[in-house]
Amino acid sequence: MLLPCLWLCRRAKLHFYFPKIERIEQPSIFADRKILLDLAIFSLLVTALSFPYLYQLRASHERSGRDLVIVLDASGSMGESGFDESDPKRRKFDVVKSIVSDFISKRYDDNIGVVVFGTFAFTASPVTYDLKALKQILDMVDVGVAGQNTAIGEGISQALRSLEFGSAKEKMVILLTDGYHNAGSVSPSMAVKEAKKRGVKIYTIGVGKEGDFDEKLLKRIAKESAGESFFASDAKGLESVYKEIDRMEPSPIRSDEKVNRIPLYALPLMLALLLFGLKTFSRYRE
Repeated sequence: MLLPCLWLCRRAKLHFYFPKIERIEQPSIFADRKILLDLAIFSLLVTALSFPYLYQLRASHERSGRDLVIVLDASGSMGESGFDESDPKRRKFDVVKSIVSDFISKRYDDNIGVVVFGTFAFTASPVTYDLKALKQILDMVDVGVAGQNTAIGEGISQALRSLEFGSAKEKMVILLTDGYHNAGSVSPSMAVKEAKKRGVKIYTIGVGKEGDFDEKLLKRIAKESAGESFFASDAKGLESVYKEIDRMEPSPIRSDEKVNRIPLYALPLMLALLLFGLKTFSRYRE
């Protein structure tokens, strides 16, 4: 609104009469352009004060989080009910998927994959930052899809293979099981040895009543890989476990501060100062 005023609110021209105009000093080249110069300076200052900027989005491999693989036991015993007191008919595996899905939603800046194991192990989802697609894949996984037995070593080994395709410096595995290792060609000891070599931290979660799972093995896996071991006898306990892991291994929150913001106010400000200097210099010469 002030720009028209700069043009319309000019001082009235004063008329002077001289008998010999050849004695009058010629006006500066800026004399008849002063109003345009004022308009330019004013516009540039307003632009600078508005603090313009650009966002430079980072590529997926530049993300600041970690590579994380969730390893889920889908053996026959995970189809048992009674794990959730609020819904006794609900299967244990369904409860686990629900809690894991909620956990994934909070990993704002991590690349996450899912490995499912039973008699054998397979990668249900490679390490990805597309958490929405990851949760959709998780919903399709069911009990028995990898056999009825429990190959813990195979599950860890497959998770390590999945992590090979990630580029984050920090890598970790969250292993959940409700049984004892009794299948597969890879022993838990071999898998943990490989995890230590690659610097992969393993968190283990045993679900069910005491004696349902191999507590000693899970503790050893976590200890040797510099991770932690947890146990949950019901749904509320499992939910608390994932909250504790989330607290211990926080994911950087994706926000404006995580994006490379490039301020642009310096350019119009410098131009305004330059034009103001030219204006001052022209007045000094007059």
